[in-house]
Amino acid sequence: MSQQKTLDISGMTCANCALRIEKGLSKLPGVQSATVNFAMETASVEYDEAVCELPQLIGKVEQLGYGAAEQKEEESDQRAAERYREYVHTFRLWLVSAFLSLPLAYTMVAHLGISFLPMPAILMNPWFQLVLAAPVQFIIGARFYAGAWRALLDKSANMDTLVSLGTSAAFFYSLWMTLQHGGHAQLYYETSAVLITLILLGKLLEARAKGKTSSAISKLMHLQAKSAFVERDGAVLEVPIEKVRVGDVVRVKPGEIIPVDATVIDGASAVNEAMITGESMPVEKKAGDAVIGATLNQLGSLRIRAEKVGKDATLARIVRAVKEAQGARAPIQRFADRVSAVFTPTVLLVAVATFVAWYFIVDTGNFARALENAIAVLVIACPCALGLATPTSIMAGSGRAAEAGVLFRSGVHLEHAGGVQIIALDKTGTITRGEPKVTAIVTGENEAEFLAMAASVEQLSEHPLAQAVVAAANERKLTLAEVQNFRVSPGGGVEAMFSGTPVLIGSPRFIAERGLDLAAFAEKTAALEAEGQTVVAVVRNATIAGLIAIADEIRPEARAVIAELKELGVETVMITGDNERTAAAIAAKAGIDRYYAGVKPEGKAGIIAELKAGDRHVGMVGDGINDAPALAAADVGIAMGGGSDIAIETADVALLGSDLKGLVRAVRMSRLTMRNIRQNLFWALAYNTIGIPVAAAGFLAPWLAGAAMALSSVSVTLNALRLQRVKLR
Repeated sequence: MSQQKTLDISGMTCANCALRIEKGLSKLPGVQSATVNFAMETASVEYDEAVCELPQLIGKVEQLGYGAAEQKEEESDQRAAERYREYVHTFRLWLVSAFLSLPLAYTMVAHLGISFLPMPAILMNPWFQLVLAAPVQFIIGARFYAGAWRALLDKSANMDTLVSLGTSAAFFYSLWMTLQHGGHAQLYYETSAVLITLILLGKLLEARAKGKTSSAISKLMHLQAKSAFVERDGAVLEVPIEKVRVGDVVRVKPGEIIPVDATVIDGASAVNEAMITGESMPVEKKAGDAVIGATLNQLGSLRIRAEKVGKDATLARIVRAVKEAQGARAPIQRFADRVSAVFTPTVLLVAVATFVAWYFIVDTGNFARALENAIAVLVIACPCALGLATPTSIMAGSGRAAEAGVLFRSGVHLEHAGGVQIIALDKTGTITRGEPKVTAIVTGENEAEFLAMAASVEQLSEHPLAQAVVAAANERKLTLAEVQNFRVSPGGGVEAMFSGTPVLIGSPRFIAERGLDLAAFAEKTAALEAEGQTVVAVVRNATIAGLIAIADEIRPEARAVIAELKELGVETVMITGDNERTAAAIAAKAGIDRYYAGVKPEGKAGIIAELKAGDRHVGMVGDGINDAPALAAADVGIAMGGGSDIAIETADVALLGSDLKGLVRAVRMSRLTMRNIRQNLFWALAYNTIGIPVAAAGFLAPWLAGAAMALSSVSVTLNALRLQRVKLR
């Protein structure tokens, strides 16, 4: 049986570490896929638990020299605390390293020929420099040796390899010169110590920036109420949120956070759902309406019945989806992975070539100069920026999207959403509100009796049009009768026995297919459909008894959203089961040029396949169960948040609100994130492409190379952070 687990990984220092762990896990029997995210320090593993078990996964990671533990939702605060303690520990090491390195850094002025600054003799003493540099090299820098040793055991190389080789070369050359020549030699203790100090500083800045890219999850987690006031045994008790059970009656006062997904059973209020849907306008709630956990009850008091708690609640599902999106590898990451896999070994060869060229050709016999340039090549080439380029942008982009009410299922979908060329939209519940109402009744009989008959048959159907007929009867307080032999014809209509008489209700096309003549109502049918209304014919005892016109109001933002998508170069197409005239009227109101009318539920996936012809990328937006196959068939399936759970679970992107503007946000956020990733990859590669030749040519001192290397990682992460400040309309 296939199992999916997420592991927390510790001890990674660069993208090559992530690749090593990924390859190691992938080689285990039973492992179907393994993805390691360097930025999030996690591994997502899919495996057959009949062949492989969790302890084997953890054991493999530990065998490679890294730490691993199963990630658990309830331990998120504990993990955050552990990372903070690690950060504080690293910061203290850096302070010690900086304290020991500053005197050595001061001696660099002697190498630069600056004579007007005072230079105490003790600072130039090689033994004093050795005392300062040794703790930095072997105690504070022990992490780099440990990482390099792990890589060596695995017959690979990583950032630790480059740092440990570069600093060790500088330190041991200086030690040898000290032992051989005492105070009459050119030393590089300051190079090794300052490099380690700068690299640690870069790691600190990088850790802080990475923490900010994942802040979206922290923000979401803190939206959850810590407790709830539950009615139990005739009293109202305050209980921890973990103790709330499905079916519990919960009281919510004005200004309180609604603790769980629930249904209002008493009271009325306005609820601010911006923290979940991204929409700022409060939503009116009354008895029978659904409320979402973590939203804010603004005005009245509510009594609600808990429907979804714990891991099934909306907030928990959002957090889980965001984590999955941030942990998954986008296709564009494969390029960085291929480069990283060969990068470090290539740099080692370049460093050796640099040393040989300088020592034997450029500056013959000058060992110190050749060594210095080789060290500069090793240090400036650390591939951290390349490893961070994609995952940090994915983390920041998917997190910001979630805050705006757009939920990407994975990095793959975040990448693909911006590339859609055509977006197909289901009409009901997507372009329209999904709340159809009866607008006209055409019959030669008593209107109340006619409506009561139709509603009696339709009351057993869950179709939105059927519910509109029932609602109209309820508004008139008509009495509905029980019917027999009720049967549904999907996409067509319903039939039943009403008071011993067969009654058939459905679309004009469905009625015509049954061989019944609608000629007497043809003119009225055409007029109503031309206005964008859906016409339902009612047949009693094989005779047309009348028509019921039903209209579903188009969403007020629909036309503006379609126009914005056109500006973004995305073609929109409407798919509906309505007839040609009704579809044409709705499409015209929404500003949609192309539509497919009379499409049955099972035909939607076929339309998507047709649209995909010619290698075009197609997105599908829907909200109902019958949209699930089409959502799965599309390159990117997008579900409206007000729709069914099946549609939302099937979709690649979920719009948490019922506002179509989320569709534009999804496309924009995808494009902005991909542009950000390309910027990161460009600068990470450009930095190394320019930096390595400059260092090899002797124009870059090792300490300056170390500073540039640290700055490159930080700059890539800070560029990704810009996504968190994006304003999505």
